[in-house]
Amino acid sequence: MKSFTVSKDDNDKRLDKFLSKVCPSLPNALLYKYIRLKRIKVNGKRAAADMRLKTGDKIDAYISDEFFVSKHPKYDFLSASDKLNIVYEDENIIVADKPQGLLCHPDDKEFSDTLIGRIKRYLYEKGEYNPENSQSFTPALANRIDRNTGGLVLAAKTAQALRILCEKIKEREIDKRYLAVVHGIPREKTAILEAFLEKNEKKNKVYLSDKKRDNNRTIRTKYTVIKAKNGLSLIEVELLTGRTHQIRAHMASIGHPLLGDGKYGRINEDKKIGFTKQALYSYKLSFSFKTDAGALNYLNKKTIKVKDVYFAKQLFDITVEDI
Repeated sequence: MKSFTVSKDDNDKRLDKFLSKVCPSLPNALLYKYIRLKRIKVNGKRAAADMRLKTGDKIDAYISDEFFVSKHPKYDFLSASDKLNIVYEDENIIVADKPQGLLCHPDDKEFSDTLIGRIKRYLYEKGEYNPENSQSFTPALANRIDRNTGGLVLAAKTAQALRILCEKIKEREIDKRYLAVVHGIPREKTAILEAFLEKNEKKNKVYLSDKKRDNNRTIRTKYTVIKAKNGLSLIEVELLTGRTHQIRAHMASIGHPLLGDGKYGRINEDKKIGFTKQALYSYKLSFSFKTDAGALNYLNKKTIKVKDVYFAKQLFDITVEDI
């Protein structure tokens, strides 16, 4: 028999899901049989499989020791690269500078070497994350950016931090700014663009319209021109809404596509000057909490920036500190 005390990370988790985690070798059929036979008790009482656990609940599992150990543990994240550019880290969060070309999460073509895979490997090798520990929270990303967009991504080390970050992102209390290079010089130095966006899932492409329809969504994008040179403009972008490919499609719609954008831009022309990936980088995060952030209150008013953005330096001789 083994006993477990439910931690805050497992609060509100179903009993059967909790047992699957702490008994990785226990077949599902046997798991539900043991629950029916009252070989699993919560706070000394019989419990149903779909019971929601609370922090502090005591679970007694009258199960053979062999079911508590994974016979052949193998972690996919250990196949991820150990290259990880951490811009900021504390006991609750990591802010990583994701390189262009790297996925945030696995897809059907790349499973192991992703940003979250690299973060898990880093924390595992550091001794802060152990998948075999039933009480261990699995590190997770609070936001994501496209594969070919580089820049800052927030990761949570605890369930509490993840909940807070997701809430603050939803409430727009974490400000994200991008740098981009576009063709031409926008007529207005700063402007807020508005349109309606519709996504074509099959083509993985979005289309903009100036009319509202049932199947499109409002988008608002603010840009400011920082410097213009040689027919190109370096701009800072703030997303007032967050939709798929919003910056790329919105700037292209006003005649200023991103340099190196293979989907909405002039990629054949851009390849001639060495740009095969879109010049788009999430370069700055600012925490501006309007309401209580609990364990993350210490981040309020903090701004985190990348060290440099290659295209700003290469094309305009501008560093992040200059902006």
